[in-house]
Amino acid sequence: MAAPRKGSGKKRAPWRGEGSRRTIVLHPDIRIHGGDGSPKRSAAARLEEAVGLAHAIDLDIVHAETIKVDKPKPGTLFGMGVIERFRDLSESLEVELIVVDGPLSPVQQRNLERELGSKVIDRTGLILEIFGARANTREGSLQVELAALSYQRSRLVRSWTHLERQRGGLGFIGGPGESQIELDRRLIDERIAKLKRELEQVKRTRALHRESRRKVPYPIVALVGYTNAGKSTLFNRLTKAEVLAQDMLFATLDPTMRSIALPSGAKVILSDTVGFISDLPTDLVAAFRATLEEVISADLILHVRDAANEDTEIQKMDVEAVLESLGRPDAGDRLEVMNKIDMLGGNERESVLFRAARNDNVIAVSAVTGENCETLCKLVDERLSAQNQPVEALIPHEDGAQLAWLYRHGDVQVREERDDGVFVRVMMPPQERDRYLKLYNDGTSVTVVTEAPGQG
Repeated sequence: MAAPRKGSGKKRAPWRGEGSRRTIVLHPDIRIHGGDGSPKRSAAARLEEAVGLAHAIDLDIVHAETIKVDKPKPGTLFGMGVIERFRDLSESLEVELIVVDGPLSPVQQRNLERELGSKVIDRTGLILEIFGARANTREGSLQVELAALSYQRSRLVRSWTHLERQRGGLGFIGGPGESQIELDRRLIDERIAKLKRELEQVKRTRALHRESRRKVPYPIVALVGYTNAGKSTLFNRLTKAEVLAQDMLFATLDPTMRSIALPSGAKVILSDTVGFISDLPTDLVAAFRATLEEVISADLILHVRDAANEDTEIQKMDVEAVLESLGRPDAGDRLEVMNKIDMLGGNERESVLFRAARNDNVIAVSAVTGENCETLCKLVDERLSAQNQPVEALIPHEDGAQLAWLYRHGDVQVREERDDGVFVRVMMPPQERDRYLKLYNDGTSVTVVTEAPGQG
């Protein structure tokens, strides 16, 4: 390993809160022999995504490059030829930060910083920085801090020369105290334990909110998708809200929920969630599980896809992998929304529209122009209506309140006036049906038939 660069005179500023910093983005194209044969993103696409991630926190990208790595070096990942070239480039461009779009071990990160003379972070560190900048709620901040501390804990390296040992008292009787690394690790562990307790309380609060919504109750429709697929733009289009929607990765982090009315008049709660991404740090998946539980409990999932992205099929696989990890692997309870068709031209557009026309689970829309968004609402209405269950009841003539309740909360398909009351057959969402049975099925004033609907 070459000696660290000396005498450059460049003083490294603190990383957080500095705003735009002159940055180099490197994507290591590691050649994996004997792969599984599954489709992979091109190195150019991966580099473009890494640059997009860096732009998401306003870094000033002065150079971006893909580096072919045939044999990763355990100590530095890159060979010394590459390191020397970027050491010179970093100095000539006055670079303060180098982003390596891939995982770095703590040793590799430390050695690269020494060799290159600039701050070095890997893909996980970059994503954590973005999440830290985007978290606006108390819950989001807690989740980001938990993930960051879990990541930081593995990166404690012995970088002290003057604090090799802390001693209790004078150090003669008590003997050597704990090392600085052990002290830091203990402090981090204590903070992690505290954050987990606070997030557990957040989880209980969110569960109470979900229980309250079940009592309302409205079906929940969750928007999921790869980051920058246009979820927030579609959310704003459907709800007429003003959620931050920009052409950048992870523009939205904290979940947002709004109620909307479908064409039938039925109301649903639409939930906009954090975007997924390939190689999402496992610590982040775990930390944001409380937020993603909105997806787990959703009645219908809208998988928003960027139809204009050349890697849309690979992005779909990444999203489906996360959904499976959350316990929602079944494609039968979600619709694919091919977004951004306004950015497609000629044959590409026709191909996407043709595919959507042939598949009941796919619809092509433009959240920006509103094209086919009304059709999407109708499709959501139909899909939720298909989940409805039948209720047949004979309601006393004097119980107008019960009859009005059924008209408000269900689809009355049959109504017959009889001598002993009003017979109705109603199709209702499962939540509304359960609520109705609790409110009115007391065994005296009404007879409820819960089997398949008959003719009365």
